[in-house]
Amino acid sequence: MRRSLSILGATGSIGTSTLDLVALHPERFEVVALTAAKQVAALADAARRTGARLAVIDDESLLPELEARLAGTDCRAATGRAALNEAAVCADLVMAAIVGCAGLEPVMAAVEAGRVVALANKEALVTAGALMIDAATRHGATILPVDSEHNAIFQCLAGSRLDKVAKIVLTASGGPFRDRSLAEMRGMTPKQAVAHPNWSMGAKISVDSATMMNKGLELIEAHHLFGLPSDRIDILVHPQSVIHSMVEYVDGSVLAQLGSPDMRIPIAHALAWPERMTTPAARLDLASIATLTFEQPDPERFPALRLARAALEAGGAAPIVLNAANEIAVAAFLDHRIGFGDIAALVEQAIDRTDAPPPRSVADVIDIDARARDTTLQLMTAFAT
Repeated sequence: MRRSLSILGATGSIGTSTLDLVALHPERFEVVALTAAKQVAALADAARRTGARLAVIDDESLLPELEARLAGTDCRAATGRAALNEAAVCADLVMAAIVGCAGLEPVMAAVEAGRVVALANKEALVTAGALMIDAATRHGATILPVDSEHNAIFQCLAGSRLDKVAKIVLTASGGPFRDRSLAEMRGMTPKQAVAHPNWSMGAKISVDSATMMNKGLELIEAHHLFGLPSDRIDILVHPQSVIHSMVEYVDGSVLAQLGSPDMRIPIAHALAWPERMTTPAARLDLASIATLTFEQPDPERFPALRLARAALEAGGAAPIVLNAANEIAVAAFLDHRIGFGDIAALVEQAIDRTDAPPPRSVADVIDIDARARDTTLQLMTAFAT
């Protein structure tokens, strides 16, 4: 029997990889809904190929074009928050791959509907982790991590008791600037920042990898997913991206998940869980790789790690502000409005300048997020290049 599947963010890197896997296993999945922000042609093409019944475009001005492209099909074109939330609850399995805080509301809708959520949107847990985990418990939802690091930890835990876990270790490639000096990093361009040495990713997450903010966000995400405090979550630079993360148990055993740096592997694990399914990913050849190396991250060159850990330990609104300020700063860097070295500095100033009580609802999270973005935009004038 096929599982119904909704893909939120179907035209991004995670969404297109998910569609590739679905095409390889048509006997497993029935795609019922797809969403995209602006890529209307790609959304319509995917809807036609999969036979989806609902296609949602976030940009309302593109709805007429989407309707025209879907003319003659059984797929309904829609836009708006209600349509996005409908897409999030109309399938048994939801691939949540909308980038940034924009994905929070539909992810929460899926959780509150008791769905199985394959979560590739780390910002949802970063900004509303406590609310989301509580909602999943109350509504019987299942959250499956898609990020390669958290998926690796999920596999290494394999149902083990958390009181037998000494710590978890998130691995990081170190990004494209791992060997660059602090002075060199200040002059790096967007083109250089998005050129990741191992992974194929979108522009925003590629810049997050270059600053290592992605690992800081993953630290917060891991805390909520696995219920461990900050001092039991380590970060280790592993340039080869072969070991995707590790779990150390109280007896000294360390379990690691290895694989080629291909996001189709963790995506397939989440789609097929609790089973497995084949992927076209290259098979790991350790003899050819020969050497695996590790190093501690440099807190001076990568201050985002310090900011993220401090936000986790502060709790409350701090992770929301961290994420919102980072999204604004990264967008400004990609638009050549601030320098690479300004990203973390701008985020730190925004955290210091935004005072808000802990969120008690998704509406509170969205309000704090908006305020933090406004504050960051105001502060950015001092950084403009």
